Amino acid sequence: MRRFSFSRRLLLALFVLAALAGCEPRPADSYTAEVDEPAFRRGKELVRQGRDGDALKEFLKVIAERGDDNAPESHLEAGILYQRHMKDPLAAIYHYRRFRDLRVNSPQAEKVRGQIEAAIREFARTVPSLLTENQSGNAELQNEIDALRRENNQLKTERETLRLSLQEAARRAQAPLATPPSGESAGGGNTSVALTPVQPDGYISPPLSPAPPAGWAQTPPQPSTRLPAQPARQQQTVQPASRPPGTATMRSHVVTRGDTLYSLAQRYYNNRSRWRDILAANQDQLASENTPLRIGMELRIPQ
Repeated sequence: MRRFSFSRRLLLALFVLAALAGCEPRPADSYTAEVDEPAFRRGKELVRQGRDGDALKEFLKVIAERGDDNAPESHLEAGILYQRHMKDPLAAIYHYRRFRDLRVNSPQAEKVRGQIEAAIREFARTVPSLLTENQSGNAELQNEIDALRRENNQLKTERETLRLSLQEAARRAQAPLATPPSGESAGGGNTSVALTPVQPDGYISPPLSPAPPAGWAQTPPQPSTRLPAQPARQQQTVQPASRPPGTATMRSHVVTRGDTLYSLAQRYYNNRSRWRDILAANQDQLASENTPLRIGMELRIPQ
């Protein structure tokens, strides 16, 4: 009875050990060889066809399926494609180093070290161009900022000039208008006529004699050698009535951007040749036709 029990326990123990042995993970050698992976084979075939982009996808698929530490050959193929065809030296360096770490004693290890150094030099050559592009972009951005700042300052100046011009125009509008003389009509075309006696040169007015008394016999005047005085002539002198400044014969214009003497003459007279009239009416502000018109300047425009 005891022998049967012992044999039963021994068989049970052997069964448990066998079961535990079957549950252990398979070693790496139990996987399919990397070069026999379907994706790896497709990648090699695509490389022969010159389809480098599709081949790279297949090798990266092998790395993803087998794990980053169990696909050295795919790392090597990916590094070659990244360096020679994709022109991505940083990605090539990563895959080369993964192959070197996984295959330290491989006959290709020394060659891969040379590929890593070549990829590093290639990346170093691209750094100055990247810095130059970055600096060029920064310079263009700074130029745009400076241009916007100058435009903003100009707009502020024009706004202030316009504000002062509006204030001046409002002040003049509120000032009392000049009253024309009573003798001048609203049209301003009447003139006053004055009659002034004109005496000859050297003429002296004789003194007035008192009236003779009553009964006094008046003797006839004796002839005199003095030449008779020439009668006073009357000369008609026409004097135009003075016109006070600021009458309706003048208009005003506040200069805005783009105004010139020619454009103002065309605007107000429909005749560009009358710019001289505007220049003559504003000699206190415009020394010549070459004097620039400032924005906000108030010009007088003759009728």
